[in-house]
Amino acid sequence: MTDVLRRGRASLAFSFFAQGVTFALLVTRIPAIQDRYGVSDALLPAFLAAVPILAGVGSVTTEQLVRRIRPSRLLRWSQPVVLLALVGVGAGGALGELGLALAAFGLAVGALDASMNMLGVSLQRTYGRSIMLSFHAAYSLGGILGASLAWAGAHWHLTLWVSYLPVVAVLLPAVLVGSRWYVDGEAAPAQEQQGEQERSGGVVFRLLLPLCLVMTFAYIGDSTVSNWSAKYLKDVLGGSEQLATVPYNVYMVTTLLGRSLGDFGVRRFGAAAVVRLGALVAAGGFAVVAVAPDAWAGMLGFTLLGLGLCVLVPQTFAAAGRLFPGASDAAIARLNIFNYVGFLVGSPLVGALGDAWSYRGAMLVPMVLVLVTLVYAKSFAAQPDRYGGGHERPRTADVGRGSNGI
Repeated sequence: MTDVLRRGRASLAFSFFAQGVTFALLVTRIPAIQDRYGVSDALLPAFLAAVPILAGVGSVTTEQLVRRIRPSRLLRWSQPVVLLALVGVGAGGALGELGLALAAFGLAVGALDASMNMLGVSLQRTYGRSIMLSFHAAYSLGGILGASLAWAGAHWHLTLWVSYLPVVAVLLPAVLVGSRWYVDGEAAPAQEQQGEQERSGGVVFRLLLPLCLVMTFAYIGDSTVSNWSAKYLKDVLGGSEQLATVPYNVYMVTTLLGRSLGDFGVRRFGAAAVVRLGALVAAGGFAVVAVAPDAWAGMLGFTLLGLGLCVLVPQTFAAAGRLFPGASDAAIARLNIFNYVGFLVGSPLVGALGDAWSYRGAMLVPMVLVLVTLVYAKSFAAQPDRYGGGHERPRTADVGRGSNGI
């Protein structure tokens, strides 16, 4: 049984890693995609907005599907669709083909994100200690690799399909093989739930709402970094064009570092304390960016942002699983929608405030939103969350079936 869990954890971590590579390859080559298809600056936002909107639809659909289909099966088949859609983005030649490829990518990525986190939460419950951050660390590592591969493709002036096809040719069979060892954990016993609706397996949105807000605020902060860090460093802080490419890489590296170490903090101090610290560090990062006198001070701010924001999303998913132990799949699918809400709101919000006011002032808005997380930090301790270090929960976990047994 231990070997089953280890294989399940490793295969799921690889799935997170592969998705990190895939998503980075898409978003970091947006200028090349725009050039290939002749997408105007006016039309580009519509294409970019369509992906998270359709991903939200995919996440809602996943909530319905997991009532009849195990999350491992959804993950097994949604990830190949995402990979093939990436190739479609690179290989098409007309706007209609780009639209179809992005639509397939968006719908599949919603199911992929939801099902990956469902499996992560159920595995964490089975382990009885915090491991959720390690999965998201694998995603960060994949993002770093994907961004590096995208840089190499741009540096060598490779066409999109030439950049994408070898990566997909490696990842696609690997994720299909790895999917044989996914582990579907069982829902927690009904007696562990609180409230009549929770005992019946339902999700009370009033209780989930604080986590939805935290998820939204975290992704507003994340999208601010991914979309505006280069422009901010160059145009506001006077950095060189070459230096302007560094903040996002620094952010991703510190995100990887924070997530790699974060599970130990959760086991020692509890999820609520780690979330509070992460929110304070992230708010400090935005404050440093807003008042930075030069590019190097701004780099310090983006470093703090990576260390602070990195813990919020994984712990929000984990908290939803603890809050609704008998309906965690449904809770995670609903919570995952607010991932895309934050992504949709963050970049336009900062851009509009920057144009109307100032980009320094605009950085204070995500800072305030991240600080609001402190108000909701108690939601992260809705169930006993001090795993490990003498704080294991006294319960017997059922591993469930590996997905190859479906």
